[in-house]
Amino acid sequence: MFSLQDKKTAEKIISKIKKSRYKPKIMHVCGTHQDTILKNGLDHIFQESKIQVTPGPGCPVCVTTPREIEKILTLARSGLTITTFGDMMNVPGEKKSLRDLKTEGYDIRTVYGIEDAVLIAEKNPDKEIVFMAVGFETTAPSTAAVIHNEPPTNFSVLCCHRTMPNALRKIVEMGEIKIDGIIEPGHVSTIIGTKPYRFLSEEYKIPQVITGFEPLDVLAAVWMIIKQIENNKSLVENEYSRVVKETGNIKAQRLIQEVFTLVDKKWRGFPEIPKSALKIRDRYQKYDAEIKYEKTLEEIKRKEYAEPQGCRCGELLRGLITPHECPLFGKRCKPETPVGPCMVSSEGSCNIEYRYHRKK
Repeated sequence: MFSLQDKKTAEKIISKIKKSRYKPKIMHVCGTHQDTILKNGLDHIFQESKIQVTPGPGCPVCVTTPREIEKILTLARSGLTITTFGDMMNVPGEKKSLRDLKTEGYDIRTVYGIEDAVLIAEKNPDKEIVFMAVGFETTAPSTAAVIHNEPPTNFSVLCCHRTMPNALRKIVEMGEIKIDGIIEPGHVSTIIGTKPYRFLSEEYKIPQVITGFEPLDVLAAVWMIIKQIENNKSLVENEYSRVVKETGNIKAQRLIQEVFTLVDKKWRGFPEIPKSALKIRDRYQKYDAEIKYEKTLEEIKRKEYAEPQGCRCGELLRGLITPHECPLFGKRCKPETPVGPCMVSSEGSCNIEYRYHRKK
């Protein structure tokens, strides 16, 4: 868990956390942070300290909506070659998943990145290749770079990218959950920097800390939030300064702005969130699968799609419940037979909980 030096530092931080009279409710928005917390037993330390550290909408696969899942399934059934990340293969649609369609003979391929999908398009000029792009600001630059460099014309993207800051605004404005502090995602912050989070501290007086993914990073972030509360401050502090800079990655930001425009969009479990998703700009619309296959997707636009029956993934993403409060968890819903995406993705809270604390 810790090196000898880190262990001494961790013990000092834990002692301070336990002695503090402040017992905040903290939300983090990164699946990797949740994995770090449970894998290393930090959840037990926080429970003993009477501090709540709850996950929010930090899993990009999980926040992808049922409608978007049905779009890619429809494109697959129409005979196109579908490429996407492994986690998307098992996300259940209304009746089936991409993996189900693959077993039925449809051309669906798992790739490690969008570059692999472009390579498939180059090697198969007689096929139409669609890449399902999911992820936050972390993965969006890769998608933008490929589109900007004008890949083969038989290649297109079903863009499901989300952006984090306005989702956090929506959580705060909805008022369903009391949030005393937020641990911001390290990977996203590498791209966007520290400035986009400031409104939460300035307008809503919420302490924030950007942190890394080692156990000591997470402990430090919790203690930094407690210190802000003790000192009646609301700031965006950067514990992950060894990687995250105030301005972020300017080149990546410009690339995103060049290729995408911000649009309003629903997230799984949320109503429509203003300016929270990326849409391919008109100048690159020949690579936009939504436009290229508009007629094929026409039926999807007219239908309403609900969450899988009994699945409470939406509430989990809003920080309202724990996986064990869902009656399907560990019973009908398991990694090998998932009902909702929170059990599918390695960044999903249910999947992480199942791996480390199934019999809690």
